[in-house]
Amino acid sequence: MTAIKPCEVPLDSLLRKYKNDNGYADCYVIEVPGRVSQAAFIEAFYTSPLFKVERAILKHLASKPSTDAEARQLANGSADRFAAWRVEGQSASELLLADFTGCTRSWLMASPVGGGTGAVGTRLHFGSAVVSCPHRGGRKAGMGWLFMALLGFHRLYSRLLLRAAGKRARPAY
Repeated sequence: MTAIKPCEVPLDSLLRKYKNDNGYADCYVIEVPGRVSQAAFIEAFYTSPLFKVERAILKHLASKPSTDAEARQLANGSADRFAAWRVEGQSASELLLADFTGCTRSWLMASPVGGGTGAVGTRLHFGSAVVSCPHRGGRKAGMGWLFMALLGFHRLYSRLLLRAAGKRARPAY
């Protein structure tokens, strides 16, 4: 498994519309050996031990419980909600989720790398977006000091989540 690297949000991705002056969007990538399907990546991501900590927090603090079976349903496209998220967009290679507040997005994409006589692998992408949400009185709020204070943690956590998923994602040889 290669190192996790920050990368530009792909131009034709579902996440790209959130990469603008009014919000924040990031993207991280890792390459893993073998052909990993989008469904296998989604399941590996949302059932990793690290993400289960986030799921437990959401269950207790936001009353948004979830199970591994529900993560599998999300992965195979038979669910349009999972824990604190709803599916905003999905394709054969991408999943874009919006949180229940409408202020954040989570995005996953699996794409093949190599082929022919070369090495065969999969590039796994994980990205997030934070958008300005309506503030009281209907005006838009900015990103704010709290967002800026937590940005370093967010970047580290994103990398750790992607690494955990990359270790768990099983190729479909």
